[in-house]
Amino acid sequence: MMSSSFNIFRVGFSFVMMHIFNNSTVVTLPELSPQKYFSTLQPGKASLAYFCQADSPSTSVFLEELNEAVKPLQDYGISVAKVNCVKEEISRYCGKEKDLMKAYLFRGNILLREFPTDTLFDVNAIVAHVLFALLFNEVKYVTTLEDLQNIENVLKGKANIAFAYVRAIGTPEHRAVMEAAFVYGTTYQFVLTTEMALLESIGSEDIQHAHLYFFHCKPVLDFIQQCGRTLMEQPLTTLNIHRFIKTMEAPLLTEVAEDPQQVSTTHLQLGLPLVFIVSQQVTYEADRRTAEWVAWRLLGKAGVLLLLRDSLEVNIPQHANVVFKRAEEGVPVEYLVLDNIDLIVSHVENNVHTEEIQEDEDYDIEDPDMDTQDDEVAETVYRDRKRQLALELTVELTEETFNTTVMASDSIVLFYAGWEAVSMAFLQSYIDVAIKLKGTSTMLLSRVNCGDWSDLCTKQNVTEFPFVKMYKKAIEDFIEAGNYLKGYVITGVYPEEDVLILSNKYATTVPALLLARHKEGRIESIPLASTHVQEIVQIITNALLETFPEITVENLPNYLRLQKPLLILFSDGSINHKYEEVILTLIKQKHLDSLTPCWLNLKNTPVGRGILRAYFDPLPPLPLLVLVNLHSGGQVFAFPSDQSITEQHLLLWLKKLEAGLESHIRILPAEEWKPPLPAYDFLSMMDDATSPHPTRKAPECMKETDVQENDKEQHEDKSTARKEPVETLRIKHWSRSNWFKEAEKSFRHDKEL
Repeated sequence: MMSSSFNIFRVGFSFVMMHIFNNSTVVTLPELSPQKYFSTLQPGKASLAYFCQADSPSTSVFLEELNEAVKPLQDYGISVAKVNCVKEEISRYCGKEKDLMKAYLFRGNILLREFPTDTLFDVNAIVAHVLFALLFNEVKYVTTLEDLQNIENVLKGKANIAFAYVRAIGTPEHRAVMEAAFVYGTTYQFVLTTEMALLESIGSEDIQHAHLYFFHCKPVLDFIQQCGRTLMEQPLTTLNIHRFIKTMEAPLLTEVAEDPQQVSTTHLQLGLPLVFIVSQQVTYEADRRTAEWVAWRLLGKAGVLLLLRDSLEVNIPQHANVVFKRAEEGVPVEYLVLDNIDLIVSHVENNVHTEEIQEDEDYDIEDPDMDTQDDEVAETVYRDRKRQLALELTVELTEETFNTTVMASDSIVLFYAGWEAVSMAFLQSYIDVAIKLKGTSTMLLSRVNCGDWSDLCTKQNVTEFPFVKMYKKAIEDFIEAGNYLKGYVITGVYPEEDVLILSNKYATTVPALLLARHKEGRIESIPLASTHVQEIVQIITNALLETFPEITVENLPNYLRLQKPLLILFSDGSINHKYEEVILTLIKQKHLDSLTPCWLNLKNTPVGRGILRAYFDPLPPLPLLVLVNLHSGGQVFAFPSDQSITEQHLLLWLKKLEAGLESHIRILPAEEWKPPLPAYDFLSMMDDATSPHPTRKAPECMKETDVQENDKEQHEDKSTARKEPVETLRIKHWSRSNWFKEAEKSFRHDKEL
């Protein structure tokens, strides 16, 4: 086990050292002609190319930085080249002057990404942007706490997360995270953000510097439990991230029974000390719990081991309960008496001497005098470039103009962030398209700067940038959806002069649906995030479902389709009106929007008793209120049987569920619900019976031996079978000849009729 761990460490360490020391090898930027460059591209291999005029003096600064990036990118298997264009040559990459202000990333001969040269402002930005583009699946970019929580929920019980905050795209910290993701991206899910508000929302007080958190999601099996988080306290460099992740991979607690002076672990190899909690057989359980608490507190700072005094050949002083071993070689271990966990943690934090290895002087990300690109610099770069674009060829949309614009015409909308490098690069391409389509397109090209109109982008369900959506005229799709639902609902369209009045009255944005429930005497508004016919039909179909239905075998699939947890009230007969009032009141107050409240009459649906027996043993008295989370984890929670079902009690219970303070009574297995046997194809059987050459094929769900046995059985009991009415015969007792005879007889009878 120790050998395997060391081998993993050795591989990772050689990767880092290659980056540190191999910079002395001089690698120059190759210069090729366009024909020569494209002939060197290999399938599956990444390549970064910069096309420029051979006599262009304005690119000298960028070429210096690109030349510096050749070696680190080659370490990741990415080739770099300068492609010299001649003035007479006309192609996509050499034809126009604006095309010569970009670098192009290829995989094989497929273009992956275009980078405006002002986003590749130094070697760190070049490496960071290229790796970010290639690691699209390994590194998720998020902007909100909800996005981060969604990724957490998906990975609970499956994988851990490395979550990083950097000040801006293209900084040295961003490069360090991307290099770590290149090595560990297949083992951990890397998540990146540049949103300071997101960093604050997870409880970080220091928001001025880059951060890296390790989310311990793999051990979490309860969906409502939060993943544990460990903060890396060192600066974000490639080496520090590597050391931090290796400590996360190491065992949380190790038991040893040997001389502490001779013990060596991954932590020592990474320059971290070891803390031994001395234990004996009598106090083993308590000592182990203490050691686990210490290990969590010192995670990433020191290794923690449980030292079994009773099994040692070396004498440990009787008064000592903690042994401290420094990472430096030749330093004797310390035998300490520390009465509580806080004293142990304080001793480690005050005595740790970590030798910071400087990778190279240009990579010191914490030096305040370093000429780095922060948010303000990047913003200025992009603002200057933005003024040069032909923005007048696209319509800038705001909160006030968005709805009326997309309702009035077929529109393509670009949602982008003015401060984000990838967004601004995409905006330039978007303007290029607008120039080519000028005067010819029937689609309206428009754009929304989500940095200025964040609420608008949130309402349109835009969570990452850049993002392009196509909007068709809502009225046409709504009319088509109305025709599809004819006979189920009455549809209509309000004229433009009424839209503003109604949208204000019902506090909704347009386009939106107004659903009038005449039976309940109320009207509700449903904003339309999408105007596709199928989605409008689905929204209306879902809205037609009852708010507090009686669940039956027939209608259950309709409510499961909503993908919400079921809040089921099991009743032995008609529902108690008092309980119905409680549920309906909470529905009106919007407290149950995240659930599907319903009730089940065991007399009408007897299968409910079997469900309850699966949940409870023994079965408590009815009525019973149960929450079943079928779609996320399969947990089943029961409302306390000693409490009456009131608004106050039910709300308090739901809040406890949300906070993770209630324990589930059962977890449903994640199994598919399939029939026990394949279905019979009755139509093909009848076709065979009426054809002149029947195939006499046995039903597929019966084995050949079963068919022979059944034939024999039916032959022996043929006289009895003929006396029975056809309706009472079971399929498994029919022989094939009887089936065809009966089918033929029935067919002749139908033909005569």
